[in-house]
Amino acid sequence: MSFIGNAIGKVVGGITGARQQGKAAESAAQTQAAASNLAIDEQRRQFDALTELLRPYVEAGTPALQQQQAFLGLRGAPEQQQAISALEQSPLFQASVRQGEEALLQQASATGGLRGGNIQAALAQFRPAMLQEQIDRQYKNLAGLTSLGQQSAAGQGVAGMETAGAIGDLLGQRGAALAGGQLARGSVVRQSFKDLMSIAGIAAGAGAFGGFGGAGAGAGGASLGGGISASSAGASSFGRFASGF
Repeated sequence: MSFIGNAIGKVVGGITGARQQGKAAESAAQTQAAASNLAIDEQRRQFDALTELLRPYVEAGTPALQQQQAFLGLRGAPEQQQAISALEQSPLFQASVRQGEEALLQQASATGGLRGGNIQAALAQFRPAMLQEQIDRQYKNLAGLTSLGQQSAAGQGVAGMETAGAIGDLLGQRGAALAGGQLARGSVVRQSFKDLMSIAGIAAGAGAFGGFGGAGAGAGGASLGGGISASSAGASSFGRFASGF
């Protein structure tokens, strides 16, 4: 009854091929998951690098905004006075005032009005006017830093959202790859179980046929009994093979 052995051999061969396919699918899934992990790490590295590049601009914008608020009195009268006094005592302001006053005095001297009331009034008005002009200029300069910091922070936020979206997609791909590998492995196990039942059916059918042959012809029954024994041995070997899944 070599056809029984051949049938079992074909079934076992199919199980072996299915097992190899399952392992290949699982290996491919692990490879894809590893690639997704590398891509996630690179996304995070690039975001961290961008954050470091924008950090100086973001950090510059915060104190600039605080200085603007101080000049406007939004942080209280003491801080407003402190900001104005610091600007008034700055080397830049002192140099500008000195040059302006010297120019007024030279002009008055050239016209013979050095001791007149007009020059005294001009000098009295010059410093406050210069201080207000310097405050306005300083506020505009601070506004530039504030805007730069705001834009840098916004750019960092957009980059963060894009990075989060990219990482989310990669995590989805990683999960799909791993799930696909697990499903492939489960499919192999189910198919192998069906094949095992097929072997059992072949063996059971051969046993029934052997009983009938024994009643009709002793020699034929003995030959069939040998075929059944080989089939049982093949089934036992498959049991040990299937335990490897």
